[in-house]
Amino acid sequence: MEFIEKIVGIGNDILWSYVIIFLLIVIGIYFTLRTKFVQIRFAREMLRLIVARGNNESSNSISSFQAFCISTASRVGTGNLAGVAIAIAVGGPGAIFWMWLIALMGSATGFVESTLGQIYKVKDKNGFRGGPAYYMEKALHMRWLGMIFAILITISFGLVFNSVQANTIAAALNEAFGIQNFVVGLVLAVLTAIIIFGGLKRLAKITEWLVPIMAGGYIILALYIMLTNLSSLPKVFSLILGSAFGVKAVAGGGIGAAMLTGIKRGLFSNEAGMGSVPNAASTADVSHPVKQGLVQAFGVFVDTLMVCSATAFIILLSGAMDQGLTGVALLQTALSEHIGIWAKGFIALIVFLFAFSSIIGNYYYGQTNIEFIKTNSTWIFVYRIMVVSMVLFGSMAKISFVWDLADLFMALMALMNIIVIGILGKYAFAALQDYTKQKNAGKDPVFYSDNIEGLVGAECWKKKS
Repeated sequence: MEFIEKIVGIGNDILWSYVIIFLLIVIGIYFTLRTKFVQIRFAREMLRLIVARGNNESSNSISSFQAFCISTASRVGTGNLAGVAIAIAVGGPGAIFWMWLIALMGSATGFVESTLGQIYKVKDKNGFRGGPAYYMEKALHMRWLGMIFAILITISFGLVFNSVQANTIAAALNEAFGIQNFVVGLVLAVLTAIIIFGGLKRLAKITEWLVPIMAGGYIILALYIMLTNLSSLPKVFSLILGSAFGVKAVAGGGIGAAMLTGIKRGLFSNEAGMGSVPNAASTADVSHPVKQGLVQAFGVFVDTLMVCSATAFIILLSGAMDQGLTGVALLQTALSEHIGIWAKGFIALIVFLFAFSSIIGNYYYGQTNIEFIKTNSTWIFVYRIMVVSMVLFGSMAKISFVWDLADLFMALMALMNIIVIGILGKYAFAALQDYTKQKNAGKDPVFYSDNIEGLVGAECWKKKS
């Protein structure tokens, strides 16, 4: 086990210190410029599209809002709670600035990858499915590459990332109520099995009401804390910026730690460029791929600029940072200072909702990629059993190793996907131009594959004869 931990540590050091951060920043800037700041220009359109109705051609159709909720269920999890707390504890308050920056650029990246997911989606008896594995096969004609990605994301999200979520739930409930980790894991495993064996429609229905309640309630609580500490807010902003760029940070080597930690935790939370969100984006029944691209771009803002920032301000407006705590314990202690001792139980409940929604969202990412590899019900059944087992295992695992393993798989996924969307981005840019042209003409944009010259493999977007 010690040897495996060492290998994982070396892999993380190489990928995160020299490769992923550089690629994320470069690709984020490139997509932002090529789309002419799509994340800012289309902000109002993003909000409109979230509540818009889909085509609803069949009972299996997933609406734009349901697809948004599935992806947000996966995004909004322990990364927004324990992950932000770890970022502040390890990288200092300046890590929050880098989380904000990666979200701003990552929104353009999220737009491109989700638009590509929609363009190259496929349809079967259960509705639409797609993602990086699908556009690797259909656009690049590299099924072997898609197979590698499909295996990687299935292991990453269905197994490794779900163990991270279960680990944090167990830690929070143990801290708040003294419940043994095994008991928590057993209950989680049963609840997970009930939902994932019910299929995509049940998953969509669960996330459709769970996500707005949990995220909205948490943000409202953070706003209350900010309003009751209004006079301290300028000091907090100064602390964040000073720790990111200030002389003190430079002298102490803090900029590198803040940047590295902030970007790692930011990516783990909002998943921009990782190749996960396009799997959910592809399920939506919309008239134009750009519609879901814009919806998922907004999801990056919701995740990082709203939910992660809520956690950051709860912690930084307290004195909990001086107590040497990290992870969910830091957040629980910080909130206790604001609203009393019952906060530990409240955070345990929030952690449960956030992390459990991520478990069922993460599960779907694995399922759709197993279907890419082999459309066989036996494989899906085996995968479901493994997901439930990893939820139980994660609740009892060593937390540092679980997080390190998640970082490594996240880096490998991001590395593959960033290179591919960099090559295929031109089709997302062309789709955005087509969408803009139709909108400017007063139309509700409708997409066909022959709208873009040279586009092949977009089988769901052919004109019906």
